[in-house]
Amino acid sequence: MNLYVRPAGLIQTNAYLLTSPETGEALLVDAPGDVWAEIQPLLAKDGCELAELWLTHGHWDHTQGAAEVVAETGAKVRAHPDDQVLIETPEVMSGFVDRRIKLTPVKVDQWVAQGDELDAIGQTFEVRHVPGHCPGNVLFYSSGLGLAMVGDAIFRGSVGRTDLPGGDFDRLEESIRNQIFTLPDETRLLPGHGPETTVAAERAGNPYVRG
Repeated sequence: MNLYVRPAGLIQTNAYLLTSPETGEALLVDAPGDVWAEIQPLLAKDGCELAELWLTHGHWDHTQGAAEVVAETGAKVRAHPDDQVLIETPEVMSGFVDRRIKLTPVKVDQWVAQGDELDAIGQTFEVRHVPGHCPGNVLFYSSGLGLAMVGDAIFRGSVGRTDLPGGDFDRLEESIRNQIFTLPDETRLLPGHGPETTVAAERAGNPYVRG
């Protein structure tokens, strides 16, 4: 398996592309604007077709490129229903988005929930609900790969903002303690912005969450 991190879009949101040349399949987690141009050459290089697109949450910077990705690949989209309004009617975010940014809805093929197991690229991923940054933020954890793609719940030395509609700091802190800090210490945390970190590092040193 190959893992590629491609920051894309206006505010350089991380998109994670996982490819399996052995099976010819690929998984994309989050779809910032113009991400298709970033991942298309990688798919061609690895001889893979994009089968799955998973959204960690519905904020525009994570979904802006989703409609183009689906149109180009037919990938199945999975996300949490608490962000259905953001994903299917993204114009509700127009109050805090630059008016030059085009917001295009995307159809979700499967709504996921806490504890679901999803299979892709020969791996199994556990869904964990981590609301607080927004209602529908989830992480996708693979014990086999030792990593979790966490959206904007937590960053290296920081946490997601909670001043946008649906944000709740107390709920975010509880989510991080219960759903992220309970993962194995060595788990790589792949956030929506910035560099990766680990569970152990954030439990020991994140100033926003009491470990």
